[in-house]
Amino acid sequence: MDFTLSKYRELLNALDACEQATLRHDVDRKPLNSLETARIEREMGWSATYYFRTVPESFDPAVILQIASLGHEIGYHYESLATCHGNLEAAYEDFCRNLDRLRALVPVSTISMHGSPKTKWDSRDLWKHYDYHSLGIETEPYLDTDFSKTFYLTDTGRRWDGFQVSVRDKIPEYQDQWTKNGWVYHSTDDIIQAVRKGSFPKHILVNTHPQRWTDNQWQWLVELTSQSLKNVVKRLVIKKNF
Repeated sequence: MDFTLSKYRELLNALDACEQATLRHDVDRKPLNSLETARIEREMGWSATYYFRTVPESFDPAVILQIASLGHEIGYHYESLATCHGNLEAAYEDFCRNLDRLRALVPVSTISMHGSPKTKWDSRDLWKHYDYHSLGIETEPYLDTDFSKTFYLTDTGRRWDGFQVSVRDKIPEYQDQWTKNGWVYHSTDDIIQAVRKGSFPKHILVNTHPQRWTDNQWQWLVELTSQSLKNVVKRLVIKKNF
Protein backbone atom coordinates (compact mmCIF):
# COMPACT_ATOMS: atom_id res chain seq x y z
CA MET A 1 0.00 0.00 0.00
CA ASP A 2 1.20 3.48 -0.90
CA PHE A 3 0.86 6.62 1.24
CA THR A 4 1.41 4.83 4.52
CA LEU A 5 3.87 5.98 7.17
CA SER A 6 5.98 2.90 6.59
CA LYS A 7 6.16 3.77 2.88
CA TYR A 8 7.15 7.30 3.84
CA ARG A 9 10.08 5.90 5.78
CA GLU A 10 11.13 3.97 2.68
CA LEU A 11 10.92 7.16 0.64
CA LEU A 12 13.16 9.06 3.06
CA ASN A 13 15.68 6.23 3.04
CA ALA A 14 15.79 6.40 -0.76
CA LEU A 15 16.12 10.19 -0.87
CA ASP A 16 19.27 9.95 1.23
CA ALA A 17 21.02 9.08 -2.04
CA CYS A 18 20.24 12.48 -3.58
CA GLU A 19 22.88 15.17 -3.51
CA GLN A 20 20.31 17.70 -2.31
CA ALA A 21 16.77 16.90 -1.21
CA THR A 22 14.62 19.55 0.43
CA LEU A 23 11.42 18.52 2.20
CA ARG A 24 8.36 20.74 2.52
CA HIS A 25 4.84 19.92 3.62
CA ASP A 26 1.51 21.62 3.00
CA VAL A 27 -0.65 21.16 6.10
CA ASP A 28 -4.03 21.63 4.44
CA ARG A 29 -5.83 19.70 7.16
CA LYS A 30 -5.36 16.92 9.76
CA PRO A 31 -2.42 18.57 11.56
CA LEU A 32 -1.91 15.50 13.76
CA ASN A 33 -0.80 13.61 10.63
CA SER A 34 1.90 16.25 10.19
CA LEU A 35 3.08 15.64 13.73
CA GLU A 36 3.54 11.96 12.84
CA THR A 37 5.65 12.68 9.76
CA ALA A 38 7.62 15.29 11.72
CA ARG A 39 8.49 12.70 14.35
CA ILE A 40 9.58 10.21 11.69
CA GLU A 41 11.78 12.83 10.05
CA ARG A 42 13.38 13.79 13.36
CA GLU A 43 14.07 10.12 14.09
CA MET A 44 15.67 9.66 10.66
CA GLY A 45 17.76 12.83 10.79
CA TRP A 46 15.72 14.98 8.41
CA SER A 47 14.48 18.53 8.85
CA ALA A 48 11.58 19.96 6.86
CA THR A 49 9.36 23.00 6.52
CA TYR A 50 5.69 22.68 7.49
CA TYR A 51 3.37 25.23 5.90
CA PHE A 52 0.21 25.77 7.95
CA ARG A 53 -2.97 27.40 6.75
CA THR A 54 -4.79 29.63 9.24
CA VAL A 55 -8.15 27.85 8.91
CA PRO A 56 -9.50 25.63 11.73
CA GLU A 57 -8.76 22.36 9.91
CA SER A 58 -5.05 23.23 9.77
CA PHE A 59 -4.16 25.83 12.40
CA ASP A 60 -3.47 23.91 15.63
CA PRO A 61 -1.17 25.89 17.97
CA ALA A 62 -0.25 22.85 20.06
CA VAL A 63 0.79 20.85 16.99
CA ILE A 64 2.67 23.81 15.50
CA LEU A 65 4.69 24.20 18.70
CA GLN A 66 5.43 20.48 18.89
CA ILE A 67 6.63 20.31 15.29
CA ALA A 68 8.84 23.36 15.84
CA SER A 69 10.27 21.75 18.97
CA LEU A 70 11.35 18.78 16.83
CA GLY A 71 13.64 21.10 14.88
CA HIS A 72 11.43 21.70 11.85
CA GLU A 73 10.70 25.07 10.28
CA ILE A 74 7.18 26.51 10.30
CA GLY A 75 5.86 28.47 7.33
CA TYR A 76 2.62 30.18 6.37
CA HIS A 77 0.45 28.45 3.75
CA TYR A 78 -1.39 31.52 2.53
CA GLU A 79 -4.52 31.76 0.39
CA SER A 80 -5.46 35.40 0.94
CA LEU A 81 -6.22 36.47 -2.62
CA ALA A 82 -8.55 33.51 -3.04
CA THR A 83 -10.39 33.99 0.25
CA CYS A 84 -10.74 37.73 -0.43
CA HIS A 85 -12.08 37.07 -3.95
CA GLY A 86 -9.34 38.98 -5.74
CA ASN A 87 -9.51 42.16 -3.63
CA LEU A 88 -5.82 43.08 -3.41
CA GLU A 89 -6.00 45.46 -0.46
CA ALA A 90 -8.17 43.13 1.61
CA ALA A 91 -5.96 40.19 0.69
CA TYR A 92 -2.79 41.94 1.83
CA GLU A 93 -4.41 42.90 5.12
CA ASP A 94 -5.62 39.33 5.54
CA PHE A 95 -2.14 38.00 4.79
CA CYS A 96 -0.48 40.30 7.34
CA ARG A 97 -3.07 39.52 10.00
CA ASN A 98 -2.70 35.77 9.63
CA LEU A 99 1.08 35.98 9.41
CA ASP A 100 1.02 37.76 12.79
CA ARG A 101 -1.15 34.96 14.22
CA LEU A 102 1.43 32.39 13.23
CA ARG A 103 4.35 34.52 14.34
CA ALA A 104 2.78 34.83 17.78
CA LEU A 105 3.66 31.14 18.14
CA VAL A 106 6.92 30.65 16.22
CA PRO A 107 9.32 32.57 13.96
CA VAL A 108 8.14 32.57 10.33
CA SER A 109 10.38 33.57 7.43
CA THR A 110 8.96 31.40 4.64
CA ILE A 111 5.58 31.26 2.92
CA SER A 112 3.97 29.06 0.29
CA MET A 113 0.79 29.52 -1.74
CA HIS A 114 -2.20 27.26 -1.10
CA GLY A 115 -3.61 26.31 -4.48
CA SER A 116 -7.32 26.88 -3.75
CA PRO A 117 -8.28 24.84 -6.84
CA LYS A 118 -11.99 25.68 -6.65
CA THR A 119 -11.35 29.39 -7.19
CA LYS A 120 -10.00 31.37 -10.12
CA TRP A 121 -7.62 33.36 -7.92
CA ASP A 122 -3.93 32.54 -7.70
CA SER A 123 -2.69 33.97 -4.40
CA ARG A 124 0.84 34.34 -5.78
CA ASP A 125 -0.49 37.24 -7.85
CA LEU A 126 -0.59 39.26 -4.64
CA TRP A 127 3.17 39.67 -4.99
CA LYS A 128 2.82 41.45 -8.31
CA HIS A 129 1.59 44.39 -6.23
CA TYR A 130 3.26 43.92 -2.82
CA ASP A 131 6.68 42.75 -1.61
CA TYR A 132 6.73 39.94 0.93
CA HIS A 133 10.41 40.60 1.63
CA SER A 134 9.37 43.84 3.32
CA LEU A 135 7.54 41.70 5.90
CA GLY A 136 10.65 39.72 6.82
CA ILE A 137 9.80 36.82 4.52
CA GLU A 138 12.86 35.32 2.88
CA THR A 139 11.38 32.60 0.67
CA GLU A 140 8.31 31.69 -1.35
CA PRO A 141 9.42 28.37 -2.90
CA TYR A 142 7.26 28.74 -6.02
CA LEU A 143 8.87 32.12 -6.71
CA ASP A 144 12.36 31.79 -5.25
CA THR A 145 13.44 28.30 -6.34
CA ASP A 146 15.61 27.92 -9.44
CA PHE A 147 13.68 25.12 -11.11
CA SER A 148 16.18 24.96 -13.95
CA LYS A 149 18.43 23.27 -11.38
CA THR A 150 15.88 21.75 -9.00
CA PHE A 151 13.28 19.09 -9.81
CA TYR A 152 9.90 19.64 -8.13
CA LEU A 153 8.05 16.56 -6.95
CA THR A 154 4.68 16.76 -5.19
CA ASP A 155 2.04 14.27 -4.07
CA THR A 156 -0.81 16.57 -5.03
CA GLY A 157 -3.76 14.49 -6.16
CA ARG A 158 -2.45 11.62 -4.00
CA ARG A 159 -0.07 10.63 -6.78
CA TRP A 160 3.39 11.75 -7.80
CA ASP A 161 2.35 12.62 -11.35
CA GLY A 162 -0.42 14.88 -10.05
CA PHE A 163 0.66 17.77 -12.26
CA GLN A 164 -1.79 16.23 -14.73
CA VAL A 165 -4.73 17.01 -12.43
CA SER A 166 -3.33 19.92 -10.42
CA VAL A 167 -4.65 23.42 -10.97
CA ARG A 168 -1.67 25.30 -9.46
CA ASP A 169 0.69 22.96 -7.57
CA LYS A 170 2.98 22.42 -10.55
CA ILE A 171 5.81 24.06 -12.48
CA PRO A 172 4.54 24.17 -16.07
CA GLU A 173 7.60 26.06 -17.36
CA TYR A 174 9.78 23.01 -16.78
CA GLN A 175 7.38 20.06 -16.77
CA ASP A 176 7.77 19.29 -20.47
CA GLN A 177 11.54 19.03 -20.09
CA TRP A 178 11.22 16.88 -16.97
CA THR A 179 8.85 14.60 -18.85
CA LYS A 180 11.34 14.31 -21.72
CA ASN A 181 13.97 13.36 -19.14
CA GLY A 182 11.71 10.55 -17.95
CA TRP A 183 11.19 12.21 -14.58
CA VAL A 184 7.55 11.18 -14.22
CA TYR A 185 6.57 8.93 -11.32
CA HIS A 186 3.15 7.67 -10.32
CA SER A 187 3.78 5.77 -7.10
CA THR A 188 6.28 6.06 -4.26
CA ASP A 189 7.77 2.75 -5.37
CA ASP A 190 8.42 4.29 -8.80
CA ILE A 191 10.53 6.96 -7.10
CA ILE A 192 12.40 4.44 -4.96
CA GLN A 193 13.19 2.26 -7.96
CA ALA A 194 14.42 5.26 -9.97
CA VAL A 195 16.76 6.23 -7.15
CA ARG A 196 18.14 2.69 -6.99
CA LYS A 197 18.69 2.63 -10.75
CA GLY A 198 20.50 5.97 -10.64
CA SER A 199 18.04 7.66 -13.01
CA PHE A 200 16.47 9.97 -10.41
CA PRO A 201 17.38 13.71 -10.33
CA LYS A 202 20.08 14.67 -7.84
CA HIS A 203 18.62 18.01 -6.75
CA ILE A 204 14.96 17.91 -5.74
CA LEU A 205 12.30 19.79 -3.81
CA VAL A 206 9.73 17.34 -2.43
CA ASN A 207 6.32 18.58 -1.33
CA THR A 208 3.94 16.27 0.51
CA HIS A 209 0.54 16.69 2.14
CA PRO A 210 0.75 14.71 5.40
CA GLN A 211 -3.03 14.30 5.53
CA ARG A 212 -2.55 11.61 2.85
CA TRP A 213 0.00 9.58 4.79
CA THR A 214 -1.39 7.26 7.47
CA ASP A 215 -1.27 3.70 8.75
CA ASN A 216 -4.90 3.94 9.87
CA GLN A 217 -6.78 1.82 7.34
CA TRP A 218 -10.06 3.73 7.62
CA GLN A 219 -8.39 7.13 7.20
CA TRP A 220 -6.34 5.74 4.33
CA LEU A 221 -9.48 4.55 2.52
CA VAL A 222 -11.36 7.80 3.12
CA GLU A 223 -8.45 9.83 1.77
CA LEU A 224 -8.17 7.59 -1.30
CA THR A 225 -11.88 7.89 -2.07
CA SER A 226 -12.17 11.63 -1.44
CA GLN A 227 -9.03 12.47 -3.41
CA SER A 228 -10.20 10.41 -6.37
CA LEU A 229 -13.37 12.50 -6.46
CA LYS A 230 -11.37 15.73 -6.07
CA ASN A 231 -9.20 14.79 -9.02
CA VAL A 232 -12.30 14.55 -11.19
CA VAL A 233 -13.36 18.02 -10.07
CA LYS A 234 -9.85 19.40 -10.70
CA ARG A 235 -9.90 18.07 -14.26
CA LEU A 236 -13.20 19.89 -14.82
CA VAL A 237 -11.78 23.11 -13.34
CA ILE A 238 -8.70 22.89 -15.56
CA LYS A 239 -10.86 22.26 -18.63
CA LYS A 240 -13.11 25.23 -17.78
CA ASN A 241 -10.40 27.76 -16.85
CA PHE A 242 -7.52 26.79 -19.07
